Amino acid sequence: MKKAVRLLLILTIVSFIAPVHAQDAKQKGLDAITQQAVKGQLEFLASDWTEGRATGQPGAYMAADYIASLFKVYGLQPAGDMEFERPTRAERMAGKRPSSYRTFYQSFNLIETRAGKDHELSLSETTAGGSRTLNFTYQTDFSVQASGVSTELELPIVFVGYGLTDEENGYDDFKDVDVKDKIILRLSGYPGHTDETSKAYDTFSSDWGRGRWTLMRAKNERASELGAAAVIEVNPGSDVGAAWAANLPFRVNSGNYEGVKPRASYYETRMSLPGNELSSATVRITVSDRVMNELVKGTGVDLEAFQEKVKSSLKPDSKALAGKKLRVKTTVDSKLIRARNVVGVLPGKDTTEIIVVGGHYDHLGIHDGWIWNGADDNGSGTVGVMSIARACMATGEKPEKTIVFCAWTGEEKGLLGSRYFADHPYNDAKMILNLNYDMISRDNTNDSLGNMCSMNYTKAYSVLEDLTNNNIEEYDLDLDVAFRPAARPRGGSDHSSFSAKDIPIMYFMAGFPPEYHQPDDHLKLINWEKMTNIIKIGYLNIWDLANTEWGADETE
Repeated sequence: MKKAVRLLLILTIVSFIAPVHAQDAKQKGLDAITQQAVKGQLEFLASDWTEGRATGQPGAYMAADYIASLFKVYGLQPAGDMEFERPTRAERMAGKRPSSYRTFYQSFNLIETRAGKDHELSLSETTAGGSRTLNFTYQTDFSVQASGVSTELELPIVFVGYGLTDEENGYDDFKDVDVKDKIILRLSGYPGHTDETSKAYDTFSSDWGRGRWTLMRAKNERASELGAAAVIEVNPGSDVGAAWAANLPFRVNSGNYEGVKPRASYYETRMSLPGNELSSATVRITVSDRVMNELVKGTGVDLEAFQEKVKSSLKPDSKALAGKKLRVKTTVDSKLIRARNVVGVLPGKDTTEIIVVGGHYDHLGIHDGWIWNGADDNGSGTVGVMSIARACMATGEKPEKTIVFCAWTGEEKGLLGSRYFADHPYNDAKMILNLNYDMISRDNTNDSLGNMCSMNYTKAYSVLEDLTNNNIEEYDLDLDVAFRPAARPRGGSDHSSFSAKDIPIMYFMAGFPPEYHQPDDHLKLINWEKMTNIIKIGYLNIWDLANTEWGADETE
């Protein structure tokens, strides 16, 4: 049984003994967070001038310059890379020497890849009656999202159900199989995702039903962690081949787009951190139903029966496909690009521990003249980071602990900016907490009062929930928070980069609107009051945590 270290009690005691000016300082910071200031920042970040802020593109560089300029205006110190300034000849003659200075930018390389045109997929199988090979045709039977390099391999196949690991719910499709250097066959979605009345849907939908890209990213990361060489994705009964038809479209009319050709997709390209290895990305292949049926024929795997059974039993049934091998050949086109995070710091009295406040500023860019402005995703979270920085500086006080403020790039391509920072932090100080803001300004369809949001946090730190409830009540914030504790919170946002290193996290999100990853994620849809209140609760929590001793729950 766990005995919580109740920060609420600590703060109550501190409030009696703390100097009055300390309470006044906290209120000064809160007063600096206004709807007008929030609007002013987001109106520029989500404007057409920043061109959708795609990683490595001019619009993202403009957005980064804007964020850095406000960090400087608010009084943060730069916490990015060192730059060197060489004097001119005249300056050298006058005695000036080369000098260095720190910037607000943390720059790094990324490799951008796009699938080439030469792809092959063939199945070889050996049975008691002999052997045979089936060769499949690109964009008739399969499509490819290639890894970082051109790949050619021939390996055994392992069926892994949905390819999902959910530690909180005790579900793991990989538990009893070895997928290292194997090709995995997995179903799209999650157990019970097509049956809202099922036990599995109730179990998994709150964590995995909010966006297919979030789910896919988590599944792909897990496959890579376990050493899978390639992923075969299947979705029985769906018409995946509709997107491959050579004679269509005659005209496209989908959602808010109409044209004579399909709208270009942001997902046609991938990005990765170069690292010290050639590539850790996994080849992903989507196949037609007829290829799917050939893969499982004679193996004892019945995909339809598995889907029906697992939605009530919640028990995986993964197994190797005996006698079957797939040969995969893919090609890629790649190029190196330069990207940058924006990093500022408010040094505390104690510089050995730091709190990281972050959110990603990148979005999806421009495609065929359409601009994905990303007001909610994640202009809102970026403004949250900047606003908390402004509020902390407005207190006029130096906190006990150091606070680092970060605007990440590359989140939409795989949490790349935050991953790079987590591996190359501001300094050698211990990171004790990450506050992540992602999509903090919209309402779900069931949010009739416009005040609902979620807060994911590291389960061992119940102080984070206690503190949030206390500050909401004390400062009369109109927020209805759904708390989602997890032992090691995962998912498709930047907190995962810190949670993976066992750093406690606190992650706010307001809702999952239908305009997610669409070009109509615009300012006119923002719930300004909710967004401002989520920023306020983040500031209040961070200021308290930066000035109070706290830790994980004690165990008996």
